[in-house]
Amino acid sequence: MPQLGADMSAGKLLQWRKKVGDPVQRGDIIADVETDKADIEVEVFSTGTIEKILIQPGDKVPVGTVMALIREEGKPAVAAVPLAPQVPLVPPELRVPAPPPSRAVPPMVAEGAARLHISPVARKLAADLGIDPATISGTGAGGRVTLEDVQRAAQEQAAKPAPAAELDRAARMRQAIGAAMARSKREIPHYYLSTTIDLSRALAWLTQENLKRSVEDRLVYGVLLLKAVALALRQFPELNGFFVAGKATPKPDIHVGAAISLRGGGLVAPAIHHTDRQSLGELMKNFRDLVQRARAGTLRSSELSDPTITVTSLGEQGVEAVFGVIYPPQVALVGFGKIVAKPWVSEGQVTARQVLTATLSGDHRVSDGHRGGLFLAAVEHLLQEPEQL
Repeated sequence: MPQLGADMSAGKLLQWRKKVGDPVQRGDIIADVETDKADIEVEVFSTGTIEKILIQPGDKVPVGTVMALIREEGKPAVAAVPLAPQVPLVPPELRVPAPPPSRAVPPMVAEGAARLHISPVARKLAADLGIDPATISGTGAGGRVTLEDVQRAAQEQAAKPAPAAELDRAARMRQAIGAAMARSKREIPHYYLSTTIDLSRALAWLTQENLKRSVEDRLVYGVLLLKAVALALRQFPELNGFFVAGKATPKPDIHVGAAISLRGGGLVAPAIHHTDRQSLGELMKNFRDLVQRARAGTLRSSELSDPTITVTSLGEQGVEAVFGVIYPPQVALVGFGKIVAKPWVSEGQVTARQVLTATLSGDHRVSDGHRGGLFLAAVEHLLQEPEQL
């Protein structure tokens, strides 16, 4: 059972996607696991053959429990290896009935869905909101589902009381987040820094750059912030990593965790892998995909276990500055507020400029205010040259 964040102690196996004897390759999805935050797709990190399955659907087991055995290519079979000491027994109180098998979609329903009349804009909005277009009554010509139909369906869905299962998960998520944050404040000696960054040049460049792009490929300023943080971490590697067992461990790869709010409440911060190596276009595409899958509950296990730092932004909520709590075992968190127009002195003249507040929450066991201040200065410098990001 993978460790999908510091606030996870156990997970429930929902289903296996592979069976004994099936070949698997590194990166394949082999199982679905339910956590307090979401249902997660579990990846495999070796290539070989499923030798034995030890945990059954419906079992809730502690993190670290061996769930299956894989015989790697070129290695002997593992069936003869004594397994009893390695596999924690599943306590009876943690066993729950296996979920009922999913029903196949009748051919008539599948064919009807294929003929659904819906505008492209309405289809995209429905996907973003996690609404099945087939459940929406269209008011357009010939029963076509319009953008207004999707918006109305979203409002009706929001007005409905949440099912008991969703309320239970939301409560468990808040408890898990609270436990992780309490641990963070108890164990990590935080220090906090902030700086105000003039984004006028970056925003002007972004406007011109988006004129060259199709509507689907246009960038938001948030990807500039993510890329600037990732590139600055190359200069300050001590902020990119973990503190485990009393020791700081910088990580060579930069996987920025982007804090994403969930519709039912709570948040997750999955990793954008190799953030520093991606172009702005790639970063925009992957960030948009990550947000959609986080809210649809289809994140991968590596996306929750790999973040080496977290970036959070509350600008859309009208917050000018956010001083976040570090998510253990990470050692830093970067926060961004909203963009506001403020008086700014430039070349001896006072003008109105578009600025935002950037903050750093750092772990004093790993870094200090001097290095943290230089890191924020590096982020600011990078945002003054957006064409280089």
